[in-house]
Amino acid sequence: MEADAGPVLTPESAPNSQRGPDLEEDARARAEFAALHGPALRASGVPERYWGRLLHKLEHEVFDAGEMFGIMQVEEVEDEEAEDEAAREARKKQPNPGVELCYKVIVTNENGLQAADPNSIFLVDHAWTCRVEHARRQLQQVPGLLHRMANLMGVEFHGELPTAEAVDQVLEEMWKFNQTYQLSHGTAEEKVPVWYIMDEFGSRIQHSDAPSFATAPFFYMPQQVAYTLLWPLRDLDTGEEVTRDFAYGEADPLIRRCMLLPWAPADMLDLSSCTPEPPAEHYQAILEENREKLPLAIDAVAFPRDHVFKVYTDMQQVLSHLTHPRFTFTQSEADADVLYNFSHFKDYRRLSQERPHVLLNQFPCENLLTVKDCLASIARRAGGPEGPAWLPRTFNLRTELPQFVSYFQQRERRGEDNHWICKPWNLARSLDTHITKSLHSVIRHRESTPKVVSKYIESPVLFLREDVGRVKFDIRYIVLLRSVRPLRLFVYDVFWLRFSNRPFSLNDLDDYEKHFTVMNYDPGVVLKQVHCDEFIPEFEKQYPEFPWKSVQAEIFRAFTELFQVACAKPPPLGLCDYPSSRAVYAIDLMLKWDSRPDGKRVMQPQILEVNFNPDCERACRYHPTFFNDVFSTLYLDEPSNCHVTRLV
Repeated sequence: MEADAGPVLTPESAPNSQRGPDLEEDARARAEFAALHGPALRASGVPERYWGRLLHKLEHEVFDAGEMFGIMQVEEVEDEEAEDEAAREARKKQPNPGVELCYKVIVTNENGLQAADPNSIFLVDHAWTCRVEHARRQLQQVPGLLHRMANLMGVEFHGELPTAEAVDQVLEEMWKFNQTYQLSHGTAEEKVPVWYIMDEFGSRIQHSDAPSFATAPFFYMPQQVAYTLLWPLRDLDTGEEVTRDFAYGEADPLIRRCMLLPWAPADMLDLSSCTPEPPAEHYQAILEENREKLPLAIDAVAFPRDHVFKVYTDMQQVLSHLTHPRFTFTQSEADADVLYNFSHFKDYRRLSQERPHVLLNQFPCENLLTVKDCLASIARRAGGPEGPAWLPRTFNLRTELPQFVSYFQQRERRGEDNHWICKPWNLARSLDTHITKSLHSVIRHRESTPKVVSKYIESPVLFLREDVGRVKFDIRYIVLLRSVRPLRLFVYDVFWLRFSNRPFSLNDLDDYEKHFTVMNYDPGVVLKQVHCDEFIPEFEKQYPEFPWKSVQAEIFRAFTELFQVACAKPPPLGLCDYPSSRAVYAIDLMLKWDSRPDGKRVMQPQILEVNFNPDCERACRYHPTFFNDVFSTLYLDEPSNCHVTRLV
């Protein structure tokens, strides 16, 4: 073991005596700091005895870890006999296989370190902060960043200009160094998780199942700066190692083993990848977490045939486009016959007791359709543990990580495609959604927000855009759920299309315009629009063996099966049969190439997600009667003269 050659940190001493504000002002500053940051510090487990000195270090940017710690460099020659096959293969794939340089952080202060000392909390700076979708561009464009990250991660890189190979290696290796946090306030875009890499000191701290220190990200609001806080869990003597738990907070040994795979490769092929539907307790826990109160049983309300319904809504599209004479708007929620709200109802019980006659635009427990992990769970009623043919193979990363790891390694061993897409449970517009073929990336994404991982469609049916080439596209249908029992389901006769802007291929996985189709939220991106009436003949021209009528019949069969399984069980395992509920959902899907047992190629619908209260701007613009059709079908039971088709 030898000391690292150059100093990593510049020690900065804390002042010996308190100068500046008097004690009263100091107490007030501490109280304000505790009021502003106390909840975050408590949630991270930072003991209150450190808060006063932490405030001083933040205000004065005191980075004094260099007075207490040093970085040691160790040459480790791996014992090949002790390694299992997975670890040996992983080591061969490292940027620098063979003799491995291992860094350790140790206590160098001659007096050691006492956990009770209020000064024993340290600021660690961040060397790189980014959102995943911007990482490649930053490595290519930010001067010095690639050099610094390559040195920090042990990636060979000596050139002046970034090379594609070096960038790719850093993007793979970074999952061993990345940490994450997300802002609790702001727009949906601003709340997308941020990933960061600690500076050379913080990144050298190694893992231990019995760590000597804890770390936590901390956002200091007055300066709008993020740091990592480092504090001891016990007293340490001179020469003892500083370690942290890379799987902090997880007690289950199997989950820990999976979480530590980026640093400790292991063969998980002996685990079952089977994912049966979760038990009833799982759905009950979701109901309680959502704070949704189920309604009491009520009878369906019969309105006179000439009744004019008073509609209360906070949706401008409805206010602007609902013109049917049997509906009028009211600004009083208490007077309404129909509550057509953008946000979710929670207290159905109270509504069923006090106003059972009021009609709604949502069903109790509809999150089983609209939240991605629930959608995957209930779909297994149709397709068994593997899921149905119309849903990509999906794993809940919170509850099914070992099964996913086993399935990934099985596919890897068989040489099968292993591209996956990580999606948050409950975000739309492709926010915080990432395509990868890196197992480490998927495992680490689990640490940010609750996510599912679905098999990425590697063989999508493409559409030839004359201006671009053969691109991915997805299709959005609007479905109208009139009732659960009996199941009455309609689909709007017009569907909507979204296209990628670059020819599809299984590379450049962070090229948004190649792999994604949602282009209408970025004013700087081309939005290709094709009406379904134009699309159908062009599609049939490109695929003459696949008449759209038969393709759509398969799509409708998938919709029917989905709603049948969603309504097959009582709440909270299925949608609640509440007679006053109605709903509009958007179903986004793609088509993929598949093969029948006889070898014939088929187009298999793949349901991507189900959206509650979808944006109907395009529907209203091109089909002014859209909301008249919706309200007539759902609230008047008069679908015959509307642009809808009954599925069930």
